[in-house]
Amino acid sequence: MTITQLEYIISLDNHRNFVQAADFCCVTQPTLSMQIQKIEDELGVKIFDRSSHPVRVTQIGREIIEQARVTLSEFNRIKALISAEKNEIAGEIRLGIIPTIAPYLLPLFLNEFLTQYPNVELKIKELTTERIIEALQKGDLDIGLLATPLLNASLLEHPIFYEELVLYVSKENSLYQKEYALSEEIDPRELWLLEEGHCLRSQIENLCELKRKSIGHNQFEYQAGSLETLRKMVERNQGITILPALATMDFVEHQTNMIRKFRSPAPVREVSLVTHKNFMKSAILKALKASIFDSLPEEYKEQKETLILEI
Repeated sequence: MTITQLEYIISLDNHRNFVQAADFCCVTQPTLSMQIQKIEDELGVKIFDRSSHPVRVTQIGREIIEQARVTLSEFNRIKALISAEKNEIAGEIRLGIIPTIAPYLLPLFLNEFLTQYPNVELKIKELTTERIIEALQKGDLDIGLLATPLLNASLLEHPIFYEELVLYVSKENSLYQKEYALSEEIDPRELWLLEEGHCLRSQIENLCELKRKSIGHNQFEYQAGSLETLRKMVERNQGITILPALATMDFVEHQTNMIRKFRSPAPVREVSLVTHKNFMKSAILKALKASIFDSLPEEYKEQKETLILEI
């Protein structure tokens, strides 16, 4: 039994499909299937039930896969210890970023980070918070960049900065005439929201104490998949939405005029790098955190400079 074979059974458990598992491991489907068969022959048990679709894990297979994850994690810890001893900032890092952060934060730090650390291979996926958490727990991602807190005991959160939430208000809306707004002044029937599954939607619902059952009948309800869609809906179809401040950095004058801040204390979201508690590449994590922090506008750095000091 080899480390590579353990990687194959973990990949098949994650994907429950031989073709997808093989693609993830960068091998052909027959190669992955043959190697998994070798493990089963060596152990004398079936790890996977191939007669079901998707592939199902047997009862003993579940125990074997759980132990394989522990073994692979410990093996990777050995490699990480060597890298830490050499103070190396190198290797592959799989980074997941939520859609309400990726378009606004990635352009600020990505090129500088890759230039400064040419031996780091950064593979980035844009995913919802739920999928990032799942991928971190399964080992499909190394680091997540998302809004916290998550309150998940298997993950460690490394806060980077706090981002203010602001209102984006149509000229036809009554809040356009105000300098500052209160959350209770927002009419839920005029509020454009992201679709379910986005953590920013949940934060906004809590902020505005939205209860769909109390809103009443709506002729039309639309849940967007991106902040850019929400912005355009406000600009062209009236109403209001709530945006993270970084999403407004490149606004032109007429768009800036549509921004309204909440009365103090303004709502904010915490943005953090998140890892599994067994993650060992602390040098890369610290470098990535510093690179992101250094790329931020000055007002973000003034909020809490101590956030960057420790990993």
